[in-house]
Amino acid sequence: MKLKVVVHEADEGGYWAEVPAIPGCATQGDTFEELLQNIYEAVDACLSVDVRKPRRTKYDYSDVSALTRASR
Repeated sequence: MKLKVVVHEADEGGYWAEVPAIPGCATQGDTFEELLQNIYEAVDACLSVDVRKPRRTKYDYSDVSALTRASR
């Protein structure tokens, strides 16, 4: 998978980067090499999803048409 990474020089030194396609996915590094390592880790963490079986609630939203009819 290819992702666009925008790299910035930090005002206090070093670098920071963001991945526009993944909101909130950003990292920093003191050197460019450290930044590259960190961006791989950040993307991996941002794309990691804990998949669990949905919990049943007392509400059943499976029939949205019934909810729409009831609210009219």
